[in-house]
Formats: sequence, C-alpha cells, structure tokens
Amino acid sequence: MTMEFEFEELIEQIQNHYENRELSKIKEILSEINPADIAAILEELPENQRLLFFRLLSKEDAADTFVELDGDTQEALIHGISDTELREVLDELYLDDAVDIIEEMPATLVKRILKNTDRETRKAINILLKYPDDSAGSIMTPEFVDLKKDMTVEDAFKRIRRTGVDKETVYTCYVTDASRHLLGVTTVKDLLLHDYDDSIEDFMETNVIYLNTLDDQELAAQYFDKYNFLALPVVDMEERLVGIITIDDALDVIQEENTEDIQKMNAMLPTEKTYLKTTVFETWKSRFPWLLLLMVSATFTGSIITGFEDKLATLTILTAFIPMLMDTGGNSGGQASVTVIRAMSLGEVNFRDYFRVIWKEIRVGLYCGLTLAAVNFLKIWLIDKLAFQNDEITLLIDVAICLTLVVEIVFAKFIGASLPMLAKRIGFDPAVMSSPFITTIVDAVSLLVFFGISSAVIPQLH
Repeated sequence: MTMEFEFEELIEQIQNHYENRELSKIKEILSEINPADIAAILEELPENQRLLFFRLLSKEDAADTFVELDGDTQEALIHGISDTELREVLDELYLDDAVDIIEEMPATLVKRILKNTDRETRKAINILLKYPDDSAGSIMTPEFVDLKKDMTVEDAFKRIRRTGVDKETVYTCYVTDASRHLLGVTTVKDLLLHDYDDSIEDFMETNVIYLNTLDDQELAAQYFDKYNFLALPVVDMEERLVGIITIDDALDVIQEENTEDIQKMNAMLPTEKTYLKTTVFETWKSRFPWLLLLMVSATFTGSIITGFEDKLATLTILTAFIPMLMDTGGNSGGQASVTVIRAMSLGEVNFRDYFRVIWKEIRVGLYCGLTLAAVNFLKIWLIDKLAFQNDEITLLIDVAICLTLVVEIVFAKFIGASLPMLAKRIGFDPAVMSSPFITTIVDAVSLLVFFGISSAVIPQLH
C-alpha cells in the first residue's frame, strides 16, 4: 500500500509540474527514478504527455525505459519520435532487447527500426530472429566478453576495459579458442584474486555448463534456478560460443512460462498481453474454445445420469449425494495434477519416474479416501439421518456412498498424476491436462462407480 501511495503521489507531483510548465523539474525527478518506474509512470500518462516526458530523458535512460514499456506504448512512441531519436534509442539497446521489441512490432515499424540500425547490428538481429520461438537462441545476446586461455590477468583486464562498455555483463567472461569453441569460464572475482602475471588457463573453470541454441528456453530458466548463474553460455551445433543468456532474461522466461501454465491449467488459451491490455474479444477467444470442449464433454455425465434414471427414481435420496461425490473426485484429481505438473516444470520428476509417481498417488488416494469415507460415514449417519430424521438413509446407502468415495479418490489421483506425464511423453504441454479436463473425466467415472456400487450393495436397486 505504501509503494502504491508513493507512486500515485509521484504521478500527481509530475502532473502539477506539467500544468505549471516546469519541465526542468520533471526532468530532474525522472533522472532520479529507476527506468522500470519511469516506464510505469509513462504508461499511466496521456499519450501527448508520454512523448514529451520521454524526450526529457537522457539517451541511456530513454533506452532503458523503452525496454521496460509494454508493446503498445513502445509502438506509440516509435510513431511519435523522429528517425534521429529512434536511432539514438536503438544504439543504446542490447541486441536481445532490440530483437524482443522487433518481435512485438507490426511489419511497417520493423522496417523503420531496421532502417535506423547499422549494417552489423541488422545482421546480428536477423540471425537472432531466425532461431525458433521459445528456444535458447531466441533469448540470448551475442554481446559478451570473450578471452583467450593464453592471456594473463593483466591482458584480460585490458580487454574487459576496451570491450566491456558494450557488453550486457562483464562479470562472467568466457574463454574461447581461435574458432570460438568454448573452452572455459572465469569471473572478474577470479581475475581480481590472481596476480597480473597469472595465465587464465591455470585457473579457469573448464567444466562449463552450457545450452545449445535450439534447446528450450524453459531449460535455461531451470539451469539458472539450479546452478544460481548470473549468465549462461549458448553454443551452436559445433559447440562454438554464439551468445549468452543473462539472469534478467531467465526471469522473464520464468514469468512467461508460469503465466502460460496457469492459463492452461485453468482452461484458457495462453495470451502474451497483460489482463487490462487484453480486449474483451481476445479474452473471449482465449476462454471460449476450452469452455466449449468442457461443456460438450460434460454432457457425458448427463447421459450417465439419464441411463440410471430408473434407479434414481427408486431411491431419490441418492441424488442428494451426487454433487458431493463429483466435487470430491474432481478436487482430488486436481490436487494430483497440479502437484505433478509443478514437479515436472521444476525438473523434479520426469517420465522415468512414472510408476513411482503413480504408486505414490494411489497410496495417497487410498489414505485420503479412507479418511474422508470414515468422516463422511459418521456425518451421513449422525447428521443427515439422525439429526435431520431422514428415514430414507439406510446403513447400506451410507456404505455405498463411502465405498464410492474411496474408489473414486484413488482413481482421481491416478488420472491426475498419469495424464500430465503421458501428455509430456507424447509432446504435449502437461498443463493442458489440468484440473478442468481431469475433473470432467473423474465426474463421469464417479457416477459410474457410484451407480455400480449402489446397484450391488442396495437391495432396492437389484
């Protein structure tokens, strides 16, 4: 609440300076704010003020702020600034940030952006754009510090000072041979702790963890999480170093992947826009297909109930327990699916653990089923029958309901754990096999189990 209040107060302060035409004070305020916060302020302002305030920023702050803006605001600014101003912004951007911006822009603006970059930058951008979406190559930057193994520490520092100003990070340095093959890695800390005459070959780390350009970007995020990297090297098919992925890009990937998984797990098609930036039509389009599929599949449960109309007519009390049974089964399957999907995304389990996961979930389902059945047995007998004096409830009906609970929960845990792992095995996103999809399956099975057990246990239904 405090941060939100300060943000609103800052915008109000800037607006007051704007109304009094005190642009120098606005420039002074913006110069003291982090570019990410400047971007948040600009996105809250009217378009005419946004362009004016953007022009008050220094070249470095303008570039850093531009990267933090959403795609629509970036597009509006590009339309409003001159080619000279655009060129100044592009000159300050790192290549991976420039590629991200280009991917968001319409074709007409892409041509203008590329026209205002030099030939070498254009060539590097085109190379990065050729990598598949969601690959390590698509999020890497070719701007890194490379050293040679026969350099001394003094030589290394000279190279860092000479070339580091244009690199995204200078802390982690990579050692390559004449053909750019990755040989080792060292850090500025290692360099500082060794004598100037020491050779890099003597202390560089040769067991380097790296990615291929075609590896999934989610794997990069997992490496950062597992090894606590600040940067991760990326090599081509011949193990030549072509770029690095930095921690800020890895965090973006984690956020994107988590958002995408959450959307899929809640029966929505993924969208890259923020909630308020997504139009009503786009939101409808992302939700409607899954709702339609789930609605059609849910008709099977209606068909099952219709098929047992005669038995329900004989004992109408059974109808009262159908919602509880279906909800419990769906919730049980949802717990298992979410747990397994999350474990898979963190690399904790994979398909070779399939039988271990299934055996564990079956046992968990059995424990949960027996516990819930015991509680439910007492609840039905003491409250539904005795407290509410419902004579329709008999001991056999209570037993049938509780047996159904045990069977359906075990089955729900089995399905909830199995489907995500099988989906991953055949190349689908495990998040697709999420709670809504599993609930539909479990609902149908719960009804079949309930009517099957009831028919076998209760004499009136024979």
